[in-house]
Amino acid sequence: MESDIKILTDSKATNVSRDRLLYLFLAAVVISLFILDILFGSVTINPSEVFRALFLQTGSDFETIILKFRLPKAITAVAVGIALSLSGLQMQTLFRNPMAGPYVLGISSGASLGVAFVILGFSANLSPDNITLLGNWILVVAAWAGAGAIMFIMMIISTRVKDIMTILIIGIMLSSGISAIVTIMQYFSNETLLKAYVIWTMGSLGNITSGQLQVLTISVLTGIFLSLISVKMLNALLLGENYARSIGLNVNFARTLIFICASILAGSVTAFCGPIGFVGLAVPHIVRILFKTSDHKILIPGTILTGGAVMLLSDIISQLPGSESVLPINSITSLIGIPVVIWVIFRNRSISG
Repeated sequence: MESDIKILTDSKATNVSRDRLLYLFLAAVVISLFILDILFGSVTINPSEVFRALFLQTGSDFETIILKFRLPKAITAVAVGIALSLSGLQMQTLFRNPMAGPYVLGISSGASLGVAFVILGFSANLSPDNITLLGNWILVVAAWAGAGAIMFIMMIISTRVKDIMTILIIGIMLSSGISAIVTIMQYFSNETLLKAYVIWTMGSLGNITSGQLQVLTISVLTGIFLSLISVKMLNALLLGENYARSIGLNVNFARTLIFICASILAGSVTAFCGPIGFVGLAVPHIVRILFKTSDHKILIPGTILTGGAVMLLSDIISQLPGSESVLPINSITSLIGIPVVIWVIFRNRSISG
């Protein structure tokens, strides 16, 4: 008996040590990629110049490039990676569906619809400048509302439909329907507001203003805080709502809190960067493979670090280092995420078979 207890204790201690090493490794990867993201771009800048711009502030042209463009873009990449990955992790647990994610299930499309209502829904007498004067918060709140509405619809559907592929198809259909609504709004909008919306749809990690980055950072920090306080709720929901109720969990409160958190995270990114696909779906699976656990106490910090690393890597690749060309960030995240999606589908098929 004592030997069994000792084996279990040693095994637990080994797992804790392994997790800590993984956290340190992922943190080192994030820091390294963050530095590389600042170094790489259409203009070649020596590391010494980067150091001077960040810490000495000499007033050189390089300082403007680094402080006004590359540093905010790198910070945005980290925030976007964290937000999409955490929202994907929460949705996969809430729906108990490995294919759940903000892009796949139409949550990002719902956020886009909210932004479209703000930009295209104003009268012809208003210009994009007038919309901007209302503050960046109106865009992000509209995105939250749109994301939350679609997430609520998908939650209702998931209680009646259990097949993973059917839910995936319904999510794609919802996205198509939302795109049709936005197209109709574009058709009837005036030229000025249509131009403002088209510019928004081209949004990337590098087009965020300092005010928008501040709003995005506050939103992501709020989402991280809500994620951390919902760890026990997420772990309980892993085993189903009946089990969660049996241990005294208020399921309606838990679902509402997770709804709010996922909507804030996914909606904030879509509001300022446009829909970015597959990060929220792929990263949680990568983290589960790395840490070999379903415990959200371990998964959430791992998802934060891995999400930031994946998005920084995607941004570096999209810049095509040594070239003046820049690829759409969505194309890079899709190339990273699609193989993970295919692996998840085949893995579930083999398990069910």
